[in-house]
Order: sequence, then structure tokens, then C-alpha cells
Amino acid sequence: MKFNWIEQFKAAITICDNDGIIVEMNDKAAELFREDGGYDLIGKNLFDCHSQQSTQQIKSMIKGQESNVYTIEKDGIKKMIYQAPWIQNNEMKGLVEISFEIPFELPHHKR
Repeated sequence: MKFNWIEQFKAAITICDNDGIIVEMNDKAAELFREDGGYDLIGKNLFDCHSQQSTQQIKSMIKGQESNVYTIEKDGIKKMIYQAPWIQNNEMKGLVEISFEIPFELPHHKR
């Protein structure tokens, strides 16, 4: 049985191929990028909506199969951004970006 958990997952999930073409997004990502086209962004190149610096960083991540993790704050909301290689059958296919809200004061536990 395959579960379709991604669609209504509470984090925005966007996937692009090695050329920067958006190939998948979930409901939260479509909502997040509603003003830019939402689900209509599938099939579009994400380099068209990023700065040259961001585009170079994304291309570097794809080439080096590297992850990138950081936090942002926008409109009083803090988010964690996790970008990582999309690997399928041991082949680099593109990048997955997961974006989700986090509290400003985030507990840290050592286990």
C-alpha cells in the first residue's frame, strides 16, 4: 500500500529537476506560492523567480549533490528551509525543498 501523505502535509514541499524545472509541489507549497501561480508553477523554471546569487547556489547544490539548511523570518513568521538532493536509483534527479514554520524560541535537546 502506498500512502499519499505529501499532499496535505503541513510543510511546503517543492521538487525541481536538475534543470530547475518544478516537477512537483504539495498543497502547502501551492498555497505559499499562490501569488506566483501556485500549482501552475509546475513545469516552470524556478531560476526565473530567483536572484542570480540564489540561482548559482541552487546550481552548485545540484552539481555537488549538496544540502542547504537555514532559517528565515518574513512577516513575523520564522521558517526552517531544508533543501536536499533528490536521489532516485542512485541518480541525482534534482532538489527537494521543505519549508515549515518554527517557533522563535525553539527547544534544543541533547539525546
